[in-house]
Amino acid sequence: MPQDPQSINLTNHFLIAMPGLEDDSFSKSVVYVCEHNERGALGLIINKPGDISLADLFRKVDLPLDRKDLVVQPVFHGGPLQTERGFVLHEPVQVEGIPPEESLYASTLTVPGGLEMTSSKDVLEALSSGGGPKRVLVTLGYSAWGEGQLESEIAGNSWLTVDADTGLIFDSPVEQRYDRALKLLGVETWMLAPDAGHA
Repeated sequence: MPQDPQSINLTNHFLIAMPGLEDDSFSKSVVYVCEHNERGALGLIINKPGDISLADLFRKVDLPLDRKDLVVQPVFHGGPLQTERGFVLHEPVQVEGIPPEESLYASTLTVPGGLEMTSSKDVLEALSSGGGPKRVLVTLGYSAWGEGQLESEIAGNSWLTVDADTGLIFDSPVEQRYDRALKLLGVETWMLAPDAGHA
């Protein structure tokens, strides 16, 4: 029986690519879903570092970077769309005098129960001066699915889903994020191998 698309909301979840998903952008990827509703879904890949660091990115936008903890952090491939545009996934920023439902930055999507994703330059300016959110993951590009598209990909066995764990995003070594995301489901990579069962 097909699942009612409206009965599934994967906001603040991870999408974990199945081994059979061989798309260049999404093979072995873990995607943090920032928004999912009847119009579609939007997320950021959190385990595909690009070849530039945050220090390089800040140089490109003519900003100094005074946060020593961020200088060598890679900029990630967030997805195949708008790959020239930066997105900052970060912990919610609470400031005295600003209501919790309002963001400190010009363009922020607050993920219910999860993180925030900011696409305006003011968050980079805050980080540049040594402030801003404590823990961040910066991507170029994002991932998106149209109405019903993600649901049909899940039904087609392209993705596993699990509640997001922010510790995995900010504390796990990049090369371990895929396996650790699977472990949140109690699954090991070898269990999913396309040729499992062959000696």
